[in-house]
Amino acid sequence: MPELPEVETIARGVHERVRGRRIVQVWFASHPQPFKTPAAHQARQLEGRPIVAVHRTGKHIVCELGAALGAPSGKQSGKNAGAQWIVHLGMTGRLLVTTPDAPVAPHTHARLGLSGGLELRFVDPRRFGRLDFRDLGRKAGFSAPGAEPLAIGSAEFAALFHGRRLSIKAALLNQSLLAGVGNIYADESLFRAGIRPHKSCGRLTRAELERLRVALNEVLQAAIRLGGSSVSDYVDAEGMRGFFQLEHCVYQRTGLPCRVCQTLVRRIVVTGRGTHYCPKCQR
Repeated sequence: MPELPEVETIARGVHERVRGRRIVQVWFASHPQPFKTPAAHQARQLEGRPIVAVHRTGKHIVCELGAALGAPSGKQSGKNAGAQWIVHLGMTGRLLVTTPDAPVAPHTHARLGLSGGLELRFVDPRRFGRLDFRDLGRKAGFSAPGAEPLAIGSAEFAALFHGRRLSIKAALLNQSLLAGVGNIYADESLFRAGIRPHKSCGRLTRAELERLRVALNEVLQAAIRLGGSSVSDYVDAEGMRGFFQLEHCVYQRTGLPCRVCQTLVRRIVVTGRGTHYCPKCQR
């Protein structure tokens, strides 16, 4: 599943290419799985709206939309109000910006024709992704359940994990605590902080938690700069692969020498997730 750096990379790429363009035509496939809001309702509400901005919230891509062209003024709901189109990529989802004449990939579930001759497409072979529409005249804007890892301060970060019995790896993956962190960046951050993934949160000192907060921020920022990790079928908004997988120190490096101490990287299972660590560097 794409994690914070991959989703951030896609959101920035989409924003750069579609901001200010108007949605002029909407097509949705017949499969019901991707739609949290009924497809017909989304199509009606999306057509005519300008894309004001695109950003990431947790692991979601949020398209901020303005009022539809020609919508009546004076009311605070319907197509005259602001709205959001919310995309969750699931396991294999892609959000691509292309031209209308580009070949349509199998498992394309949404095509948004935009002014200026571009098209925004949602492709998802396994159909675990979700598309949602939110009328801001009727509902509050979308927010992630957990804290933002790139903005959280020392005290708030320590408070998230203080006294918890679960492992620190499990806690990092808990989206109600931190929004956007997944398997790759939990493993890489714990390695950089020198903390074993199965260590209980309650046994971590304030200094260890601060090391982890800093390491997590550094790893996420580095991954964003390199366009994310393409360890499966992840690509950005232009169909390009990321490069941070070349910088991984432990993730999916089972049996290979640690890049720091040459000890062989081990793999264990923590709360059902494959977990990689160096038994010498991490204590």
